[in-house]
Amino acid sequence: MEAGEHQLAERRRPAPPAFQSLVQVNSVTSGNASLLGPLELEALMLNVDASLRVHARHHFFTWTQGLLQNLLKHELLICALRNAEPMSFHVDSFATSSAEPAPFGDMFRQDTSVVPHLIKTWEDNYFQPVVCETGNGSAFPGSTLARELSRIGANVVLAHGTYDVFGKLASFFTFACQSGTVGPRQAYLTEVVVPFLHLAWVRTQINRPAESAGASSPGAGLLTAREQEILRWIHVGKSNIEIGTILVISPLTVKNHVQKILRKLNVQNRTQAVGKALALRILSI
Repeated sequence: MEAGEHQLAERRRPAPPAFQSLVQVNSVTSGNASLLGPLELEALMLNVDASLRVHARHHFFTWTQGLLQNLLKHELLICALRNAEPMSFHVDSFATSSAEPAPFGDMFRQDTSVVPHLIKTWEDNYFQPVVCETGNGSAFPGSTLARELSRIGANVVLAHGTYDVFGKLASFFTFACQSGTVGPRQAYLTEVVVPFLHLAWVRTQINRPAESAGASSPGAGLLTAREQEILRWIHVGKSNIEIGTILVISPLTVKNHVQKILRKLNVQNRTQAVGKALALRILSI
């Protein structure tokens, strides 16, 4: 047996989960497409196709927070790519809810309870998706990451990753979800989708263009200051009513501004508007 195969076999030997609250989804294994109906199978294929068109960060954001949300509903997606050093990650986070995603990347890197045990359970249980309760009463009362996930209403995480030829973690994707939204079907979908997530996200890293210092935004002057302000609130998940309350204008006025934004950016909906604005550097994450 080759050294790489031997190491992979060693890592695949099952071991007891680190915490009882970490529930490995044993019922979900390869070949469970029967869990999905015709519409879900079609949605899955559309998402696979969409993943192949991701070549930049704003493409990834638009896909994961748009079409993929219809398949795997989540409040926050944390993507981690292993660096050369053990348990060292390049992390990025994506959300269309009111949560500011960037701090969660730092929390993920600094976490010493939830993240290590998620990864250990995943590795010890044949690299199958893992479901973990992170809300009140979980096994992680001292975790800042668990506390902040609970604060945004995400009391359950669904995690899955990819590994290299030596059986070592290559990437890890954590979907932070509301309670009652995760079951065998979602775990199976995660198992199918994560390899495409990995490839799409890696492409965004290697194809990221170098931006010269002081370069002007290609979208400069496209939107008015008020439209940019409204778009920023759309980016963090605010409704027209909420934006109107914040800016002290009527919801109808907000709606009119939103329609102008969609028309100027030549997009069909709010998620596409955010993605296009990120691409044009009208918005930044």
